[in-house]
Amino acid sequence: MIASASRSIGPGRDTTSTPALFDPISIKAVHVLDAYVPLSREQRNVTKSVQARNGIGMEGGSIAIASDRRRWTERLPIARDRPLLGSLTTIAIVALAWAARTIADPLLPPGFPYITFFPAVIVTSFLFGVWLGSASAILCGLLAWYFFIPPPNSFMLTGTTGIALCFYLFVVATDLALVHWMQNANRQLARERERSQSLAMTRELLFRELQHRISNNLQVAAALLSMQKRRLADADARAALEEASGRIALVGRISRRLYDPSGAAQPLLPFLEVLCRDVVEASGRDDVALTMQGDERLLLQPDAAVPTALIVAEAVANAIEHGFARERSGRIIVTVAGDGENGLAVTIDDDGHGLAENFDGNSTTSLGLQIATSLARGHGGGFALERRGGTRATLTLPPHLLGQPSTERLFATSGV
Repeated sequence: MIASASRSIGPGRDTTSTPALFDPISIKAVHVLDAYVPLSREQRNVTKSVQARNGIGMEGGSIAIASDRRRWTERLPIARDRPLLGSLTTIAIVALAWAARTIADPLLPPGFPYITFFPAVIVTSFLFGVWLGSASAILCGLLAWYFFIPPPNSFMLTGTTGIALCFYLFVVATDLALVHWMQNANRQLARERERSQSLAMTRELLFRELQHRISNNLQVAAALLSMQKRRLADADARAALEEASGRIALVGRISRRLYDPSGAAQPLLPFLEVLCRDVVEASGRDDVALTMQGDERLLLQPDAAVPTALIVAEAVANAIEHGFARERSGRIIVTVAGDGENGLAVTIDDDGHGLAENFDGNSTTSLGLQIATSLARGHGGGFALERRGGTRATLTLPPHLLGQPSTERLFATSGV
């Protein structure tokens, strides 16, 4: 059995923290907001959240990646701004290599004068760069020549000594070149990674900006329809414009919540909870309780998100308008269920007046029901109304519109 999530909003709830769904918007206010979008609170919050998530900061108008997010190999060579520390550490490493070779000398057969000096050169060049690595190579070569190449304790140059020194120079030069090339590759990789993160941040900010402006434009269209409605004397025309204005405003409000720059599927239940709460609060009815229940792991593909939201909002609004007409109180229960085999099913149950005995969903003239049915069929699903004590509205969508759960987390909360 699948664990379920249940949240309930009922009479007496605090509605001050959530804005109404159809807030009155003046044309002047909308244009002022649109003109200052880059400086809006929402955009600043988005920028801060993206910067915090990606370790990106803004310095002097440019995008900079926080240095503490780099891999440690990308910070090499270290102590480049502290040459004295690097030099002293190099001398200490060389001294340690000499001491280790001196201690091991009685245990080693002849012919291994550089056995502890090669690692010292590699470590020094790896940590402090090719210049201090070269200095380490010179010091190690001189120490090996003086103490461990026959005749010991002298810098006498013989044919055998010359061959040994040439071999040493070839090996350390190869080591220094390889380390230098590796560090250059790491620095280039770090720059490319920073550039990619900067581009990702820019893309996300532009995406949020685009969504914000689209939402604003839809709110402008809704406000224009609302203003035009006031000039009409015909009641039916006013009602039609009011309904159209409400739907456009709804699309504007939900569009910025649904889409993600990555194009990933979005959690359905939390979004529908906010949406349905907005619809109930916009109706002004504080005697209608709302309960949400279902599996919070269910994700919905972005292409189906807006139609699903519109259909559910239409069903909840109809339940309030018709099921609880004449100031009748009651409860609306929204259930979200689905799996990879059967697809998605969203049911909206109310305990209101119920459907008329002769109701026929196929021949209805209700524009809202026609829109809901058309949207559902356009995505390979269906929408139906049936009488069950009150009314049940059922939206079904095919399995391919469900996303894969990102976690296995379920929650279960309830209230009144």
